[in-house]
Amino acid sequence: MTKAHAYLRVSGKGQVEGDGFTRQLKAIREYSAAHDIKIVTVFREEGVSGTKESADRPAWSELMTVLHSNGVRTVVIEKLDRLARDLMVQETIIADLRKNGFELVSVAEPDLMANDPTRILVRQMMGAVAQYEKSQIVLKLRGARLRKKAKTGRCEGRKPYGAREGEAAVLARVKALRSEGLGFDRIAARLNEEQVPTRTGRPWHGVVINRILTGKR
Repeated sequence: MTKAHAYLRVSGKGQVEGDGFTRQLKAIREYSAAHDIKIVTVFREEGVSGTKESADRPAWSELMTVLHSNGVRTVVIEKLDRLARDLMVQETIIADLRKNGFELVSVAEPDLMANDPTRILVRQMMGAVAQYEKSQIVLKLRGARLRKKAKTGRCEGRKPYGAREGEAAVLARVKALRSEGLGFDRIAARLNEEQVPTRTGRPWHGVVINRILTGKR
């Protein structure tokens, strides 16, 4: 039996509570059971765009660390656009896996990592279609925002830090530390020591503190 890790991804924060993870994991487990694969760990990428490079994905970075350390060399995904929607990101990730001797298995696209020209062409075509679909979604959303702005005179963008639930207390803590004379990097270090979560799930950095206090995005 082949041991493998499962990688799941949803791109929107609102999708985290939806059925995306459930659907992906169900497909992966059914495929694995039929192909003598044992899923040992499930990595969930929550609210991360499929256009982001692998280094900008916390769960993927953790998965790669585990792949390099525990002997399991196979990753199972539901389909290619769960790995990435951007064609170049797809090919970069696949090339990196191949270079390190890891195997990527897609439930929807068998022989995904085969090296024959036909499979490479098909994989790239599928990636191009996924990238096109993503661009159309972006254009539709942009059009909706422009129509709303034309109608109401405003269009809500990204909410400033402190506007979301639970952030007001953190913002107050940041301001209190700043009033004590701490620099941005020192404030970030203190929040990391106190295990205060960030909006993105990554560690605090001085540049982020600076943006929060100055209102820059």
